[in-house]
Amino acid sequence: MIKHFLNLEWKQYFRSSYWQKSIALNILLVFFALYFVVMFLGLGFGLLFILKKAFPEQDAFVVANGFMFYWIIGDLLMRFFLQKLPVMSVKPLLTTPIKRSTIVNFVLGKSALSFFNFLPLFAIIPFSIMLIRDGYSTSMILTWMLTMIIIVLIINFLNFIIEAFSAETELSFLPVIAVVGTLFGLDYFNVLPMKTLVGDGLMYIANNPIFILIPFAILAVFYVYNFKILKDKLFLDSSLKSKVTEVKAADLSWTNRFGDIAPFMQLDLKLIWRNKRTKSMAMLLVIGVLYGLFFYPQPMYREMEFMFAFIGIFSTGFFLINFGQFIPAWDSGYYKMLMSQNIKYEQYLRSKFILMVMSVVILFVLGIPYVYFGWKILIAHFAAAIYNIGVNSHVILWGGSFNRKKIDLDKKAAFNYQGTGAVQWLIGIPLMLVPMGLFALINWLIAFEAAVAMLIILGILGIVFHKKLMGFITQKYLDSKYKMIDAFSQDN
Repeated sequence: MIKHFLNLEWKQYFRSSYWQKSIALNILLVFFALYFVVMFLGLGFGLLFILKKAFPEQDAFVVANGFMFYWIIGDLLMRFFLQKLPVMSVKPLLTTPIKRSTIVNFVLGKSALSFFNFLPLFAIIPFSIMLIRDGYSTSMILTWMLTMIIIVLIINFLNFIIEAFSAETELSFLPVIAVVGTLFGLDYFNVLPMKTLVGDGLMYIANNPIFILIPFAILAVFYVYNFKILKDKLFLDSSLKSKVTEVKAADLSWTNRFGDIAPFMQLDLKLIWRNKRTKSMAMLLVIGVLYGLFFYPQPMYREMEFMFAFIGIFSTGFFLINFGQFIPAWDSGYYKMLMSQNIKYEQYLRSKFILMVMSVVILFVLGIPYVYFGWKILIAHFAAAIYNIGVNSHVILWGGSFNRKKIDLDKKAAFNYQGTGAVQWLIGIPLMLVPMGLFALINWLIAFEAAVAMLIILGILGIVFHKKLMGFITQKYLDSKYKMIDAFSQDN
């Protein structure tokens, strides 16, 4: 039966439209995979020499085990955002005489063959070989290596448990952040020395192979728990249950003052508040407001004046960037119907422009307390806000005319790359890197005040020529109208 499942998976992958349409992307992913494999191999073979040089008076093997705590929480964090549980098209199988337990075991077994589980081995195995060559006991190192492989699998199944608990929450990344943050905090504030406990535990198991049964037992518990979760959900009628939701009404009459674009603004505001992806994206605005606190409290960053523009543009433009880069894909579910109405495209785009401008103003006002770290920071944020309104708002609307990927609004926003294409990656160059580079160059050649004036002047020019820019952008959308309708009518 397992052989039959593997055959079905092989056919599903290579016969899918995704494979046919994204051969170039698959080739790129292979290059990325090879790059990381080479990096991990280099780390595995070179780690022993690095540790001996950095800690000449300590045992390199003991030092390496001491750092394993940071590797564990880092691996868990990376997996949560990048690794998903491999699934099968199980509905057809549920009508056949195949045990549910067989299907679940195959799905969980398939997860053990993930690239995320193989990648650490390219560092663990070479490091073990180097340790044995350096004179460490072969039996001790082999026991340690097997323990590390078990820990990799434990992290694999723990990730799926955390995902299962966080799947229904709006901010689905909070559980893993809470787990990793708590563990790191316990160690950082010396409440519980996690780094020492993990390091000593690994050394103890390596010297006493019988205790490898402890990580084996933990792995078994996590596997059984994952098995129970998946098996309980594996029913044909589970996907047929209608989801009952309560519609939340809000008074949006204040938008009427914007005239003919008011209906579009109301639709956008309702879309943002009533869908999981847009709602959680809006809730993440707190990151934009507090972004500067990651840098400004540290004196070294307050001396890097060229960073002020980058932080200011990101902080005041957080909504503009996250919402604007998916225009008009937010409306992809009903874009065909929308385009069949007798509406002016310029009104449709102008409503989104006004929302982005309002967000920039609000985020700048909320960031005024950054003046506590220096008046230069507040001035840089003001210049960045003007630049966002006059330049970046138009750049991101223009970039939206190249969007061709449909978005599922019912999925979480955090680290969700569904609907993301090359446009979303390339648009970051004119949005962030260009103003930061210009600011740094003028600041270095002339003065900080000149760099600030440059951002403000560019922003004001964008505001002055707003109508002409919007006319050009609107025409670009009209030229791409039918291509978008065709693209949004297909499943990615």
